[in-house]
Amino acid sequence: MHPHFIILLTLPDLSVAYGAPAHSKQFTDFYYQTFDSNRSGLAPLYRDHSMLLFESQPISGATAIVEKLVGLPFQTVQHRVATLDAQPASQTEASMIVLVTGQLITGDEANPLSFSQTFHLKPAEGSYYVYNDIFRLVYG
Repeated sequence: MHPHFIILLTLPDLSVAYGAPAHSKQFTDFYYQTFDSNRSGLAPLYRDHSMLLFESQPISGATAIVEKLVGLPFQTVQHRVATLDAQPASQTEASMIVLVTGQLITGDEANPLSFSQTFHLKPAEGSYYVYNDIFRLVYG
């Protein structure tokens, strides 16, 4: 895991129900800052059994997921998060579902694209990893 990410997302003694909004904000801040500056740096957030559904294309495993993200056809990107919702995903573990909507600007494009992304975060080693990731551009 990225050492700064572990520090940011250390699980507190509080219930995940109370911690979900704060943890989801820390996670998404880290995720999108890393995505925008160094997509290969997202590798520690995924595991071999992680799954990504990217615009209806299923991808499994950390290596394949990061290859997909690094191989996207733009050099620069900037995410702007508009909404962030989170809730516990289990009564037996500190997992959570995080829904993000926002806009992204790629390369020299003047017009931002709207997107929706959902993460299922599961606990591991005092932090979280991405078990499921669903990304979709929103047109219209």
